[in-house]
Amino acid sequence: MIKKFHENGLDEKFLSNKKVFDGRLLHVEVDTVLLPNGTQTTREFIRHPGAVAIVPVLDDGSIVLVKQCRYPMDTVMWEIPAGKLDHGIEAPDVCAVRELSEETGYTARQWEKLITIATTPAFTDEVIHLYKASGLTRHSQHTDNDEFIGVQSFTAEEIKRMIKAGELFDAKTLCALYACDLLK
Repeated sequence: MIKKFHENGLDEKFLSNKKVFDGRLLHVEVDTVLLPNGTQTTREFIRHPGAVAIVPVLDDGSIVLVKQCRYPMDTVMWEIPAGKLDHGIEAPDVCAVRELSEETGYTARQWEKLITIATTPAFTDEVIHLYKASGLTRHSQHTDNDEFIGVQSFTAEEIKRMIKAGELFDAKTLCALYACDLLK
């Protein structure tokens, strides 16, 4: 989990909260806070249940990526498999097993927790728990009804080329690949 730190000259004090939007995934809120200098201001932010992302490594060392349309970015993107924690109460390791199976059709014999990252802390409380999965066995992909996902494996050299060419730019994917030291 994410450790929290506080410092008197930097902390902002909560005064009030207003819920602006409640969607299926995201919940937008506006808090009024007191700044360290005594000024009041607002903080707009998105509540998120948290997520996991997995670096699936095949026995030959190649890495499984998924490809899907990311509507807000207006493009199809290569990423590692990932998904949100169900209702914010699902354990990250349980979610990782489920998401790997759903999105790629793979199961894994070995799991390694890498790190937990705050995605964009200026406007969301989302954290993503990053894992490495190996000892993979292929079954059948079983995505959600609203997910259309391509699956392909790449060597580390191919992934490095994709990164340099601007074809792979997803932050959680980059963090996870570097965290498991596969892109030496």
